[in-house]
Amino acid sequence: MDLFGAIFLNRAGNLRSGWWLGIFMLSLAALLFPALLVARHYNRDITLLDQSVMILAATWLCQMLRRKALREVIGRLNRAWAANLALGCAYGALLMLAPALFLFAGGWCGWAFSHASLESLAGGVLLMAGVAFAEELLFRGFLFQRLIDGVGVWPAQILIGGLFVLTHLNNPGMVGVTKLWASANIFLASVLFGLAYLRTRSLAMPMGIHFMANTTQGVVLGFGVSGNGETGLLIPHFGGAPAWLTGAAFGLEASTPGLLCVVAGALLFYRSSQRSDTSTTRPKEFGSETN
Repeated sequence: MDLFGAIFLNRAGNLRSGWWLGIFMLSLAALLFPALLVARHYNRDITLLDQSVMILAATWLCQMLRRKALREVIGRLNRAWAANLALGCAYGALLMLAPALFLFAGGWCGWAFSHASLESLAGGVLLMAGVAFAEELLFRGFLFQRLIDGVGVWPAQILIGGLFVLTHLNNPGMVGVTKLWASANIFLASVLFGLAYLRTRSLAMPMGIHFMANTTQGVVLGFGVSGNGETGLLIPHFGGAPAWLTGAAFGLEASTPGLLCVVAGALLFYRSSQRSDTSTTRPKEFGSETN
């Protein structure tokens, strides 16, 4: 193979993973720019549903070009997928209930009922479902999986984790100690979601964890979710407890017990993922995927 061909193709004669990343981003941009123009013309925002549809469309297009099924990215939609989604929801709830109970036991946090309407609570649940679907499809979908094929698991985890943090840096409350604690938590949460994908080879479990962690934190316990205030079933009050301990308005993602729980969860998933196919854990030539 000549030098020009080697830039684009791997030894198997297939397009390198790096180029697939570029194709995905260009596909997403090609969908996003017209959507922005239309939204601006009609004086409306790009909704979460709009974003989800565009990410899904870009993923489908790239998979079609690779002559692969969409289920390779998302996972086969069967009973196992549903079971992994349910198990992920259980893990996500525990991920937020554990630090909340710790804060309650220590007297650093208490709750009162908010008397929120069922309509507002249901709207919050739907919002969290949309966030989990869109973010997991973007961050643990085509980009993450092609990076794994190209540079190996842990470089992919670090790159996607850094990108995940960058997308949250402008969230409300990202200042001072909260910014440090929240950034560490968000990065490690990205690693945890990635490990959940590696354990199951589908997006069901990371989507479940992401969805129920946000739902438990915001819709049930009334904390902020990544700095965004949500209407919850409960209203937390902190007394004089420091923000680095409770996370304050940003949410449990910026709390010390929240950070420790994410570390514990990531370690547990790491041990579990070691039992999965180890072939992807070896560094590969960038672009060494089969297609």
